Amino acid sequence: MSDTATQTPADGSLRIGLVGYGEVGRILAEDLRAAGHAVSAYDLKLESPSAQADAMREHAAAHGVTLSTSATMVATGAELVISAVTASETLNAARGCAAGLTAGTFVLDFNSASPGAKQQAAEVVDGHGGRYVEGAVMTSVPPYRIKVPLLLGGPHAQTLMPVLERLGFAPKVHDERLGVASATKMCRSVMIKGLEAMVIESFTTARHYGVEDAVVASLQETFPGIDWEKQAAYFFQRVIQHGRRRSEEVREVAVTVREAGLVPWSADGTAERQAWVADLADSGVFGDKADERFARSPDWRTEADRLLAQVAKAPGQDD
Repeated sequence: MSDTATQTPADGSLRIGLVGYGEVGRILAEDLRAAGHAVSAYDLKLESPSAQADAMREHAAAHGVTLSTSATMVATGAELVISAVTASETLNAARGCAAGLTAGTFVLDFNSASPGAKQQAAEVVDGHGGRYVEGAVMTSVPPYRIKVPLLLGGPHAQTLMPVLERLGFAPKVHDERLGVASATKMCRSVMIKGLEAMVIESFTTARHYGVEDAVVASLQETFPGIDWEKQAAYFFQRVIQHGRRRSEEVREVAVTVREAGLVPWSADGTAERQAWVADLADSGVFGDKADERFARSPDWRTEADRLLAQVAKAPGQDD
């Protein structure tokens, strides 16, 4: 491929590889397959028997996605590789797919990683002849699906943008310097993920003391533009379902804060709270995690009560 265009078949379809087949990967796969593109995917969880691995295989079969045995195999023959893994696997995913890249292949890094991690990943991909583009996803993917607001960064961002637009994405070139788009997302996440953790901590504690209605009423008066009942329910469910991924992202946020010379007190605490909820979700406190319907309570009080019941059974476990 040249630096000015990506060669595509006459019908406009592309061969796309997904490294990471979790929630984001599966949503992208559905939309890309619906548009007629060939999609292959790999996920670490496929290497071990589990309910999550079974769900991935069922999803792939239902949507015509080819599952591969490694990130290298996914990248082999692909015209575009999209990395959508947990933050801690960003560099490993880059190394894995780099070995299978054809010269000039784009690698779009969707991961919530620090600017430093993105720069390291770029060195790996570009060192193997690929064209690395950092992507910063600026809000939750499910409501927007493939059209989620996406900031692009790096010297190849401008070239990749029209390709992504044809695929149905909603990209915007943020900066030609690597790390700027990710820094924007990481700084936003200090607020967004921190607010999730604070709401869970505040509302669960308020529920313990029986003052939750007064707390919600006070917040509603101070911030009338937010429906705190609805927002709390959403925050609880997002963290219950995705606390592991979110805690890893916030650890990358903490790295970003440290790189700026600050001590990440808020980010570190947020990561711990998100990981705590994730541990409880994995242990079955909120129901069967293999059943994706488990985290759909319209009332955050239900989940707060479950947290309080767990704390009562294991005093001091929230240390």
